[in-house]
Amino acid sequence: MPKTRTSAKLSDAAIELIAARFRALSEPTRLKLLMVLEEGEKSVTELVQATGATQTNVSRQLGILTTAGLLARRKSGLSVFYRIADPGIFDLCGHVCKSLQKRLAKENAIFG
Repeated sequence: MPKTRTSAKLSDAAIELIAARFRALSEPTRLKLLMVLEEGEKSVTELVQATGATQTNVSRQLGILTTAGLLARRKSGLSVFYRIADPGIFDLCGHVCKSLQKRLAKENAIFG
């Protein structure tokens, strides 16, 4: 991790929380779920349809994202609805996407 003013002051506990956040983002289905939920709150059924994943897998991934503090859930009757609890996650994803775009542009310039 590059040394910044912030990282020099982080405790071991804070570093573990950061690592846990990145682990929560390390699975493609979880990223798909976040992208779908960026549009607004959705039921588990809607998320299954939108991602094409099985209900079991979607539920497992939603649990991981919720435990990581990225999602919030509410129950209404027999349905469970999820929404983004930490919209700052899209800033992080935006930084990663921009970095990848720059890298790919450089590689295309070299090999293209």
